[in-house]
Amino acid sequence: MSEHKEEYTDSLIDFLEVVWGEGYLSPGGAEEVARILEGSDLAGCRVLDIGCGSGGIATELVENYGAGAVVGVDVEDGVLARAAQRIAARGLSDRINVRKVEPGPLPFDEAAFDVVFSKDSMIHIPDKEALFADVHRILKPGGWFLASDWLISHDDEPSPEMRHYVAMEGLSFGMASPHRYRAALEAAGFDEVALRNRNRWYVEVARRERDAIAGALYERACAAAGKEVVDHNVGTWNAMLVVLESGEHCPHHLRARKPA
Repeated sequence: MSEHKEEYTDSLIDFLEVVWGEGYLSPGGAEEVARILEGSDLAGCRVLDIGCGSGGIATELVENYGAGAVVGVDVEDGVLARAAQRIAARGLSDRINVRKVEPGPLPFDEAAFDVVFSKDSMIHIPDKEALFADVHRILKPGGWFLASDWLISHDDEPSPEMRHYVAMEGLSFGMASPHRYRAALEAAGFDEVALRNRNRWYVEVARRERDAIAGALYERACAAAGKEVVDHNVGTWNAMLVVLESGEHCPHHLRARKPA
């Protein structure tokens, strides 16, 4: 097992929270969480949040959706420290626990959770087949996997434009196609597998984000994260928009059920 090098620095976390909201390290905020969870009842459920980041979603699952208990896991100390502070400040330490995990199998017993949730973090886990087999293992029969993630539209070599974008991000992206995600979920034993392409939504949102970062949010972002971080990310957003507009970068919602 290779040692994970921390990628989400304090300055990057500060920058992303200016753009996406406090506690959020991916786009869409509470509204996008609501779309992922649409039609689902989390009341009283024990929920695992894979890639919990700085904790905004974990608190939301309890406060807005009535989750009975949430366990948030991540591989980085920096985001987990932010999450723990946020959870304590909201008086939710008795219902939300965050913990560091090593890359690889999740350290939980079989059938430990009613729901497994993840928002835009599985892009950092290259082995989708092993991941979904493990998610299936730790879900109770009849439990749901509800998530979003950043996908690539194909499983061939990325285009030069995609390679440039990923290099600009500077993060460990292990992107895979909708076909591979569906096949991995079905091979793990899930049924009612559903994928929804969110590319058109994020094209429009990302354009507004880029314009805000370069304009209305620029001074605030520089004060929070430093001018170098902000200027680099204007370039990152420009590179991302190229592959969003081509459709090669295609965020998706994911939903699957472990048979009862």
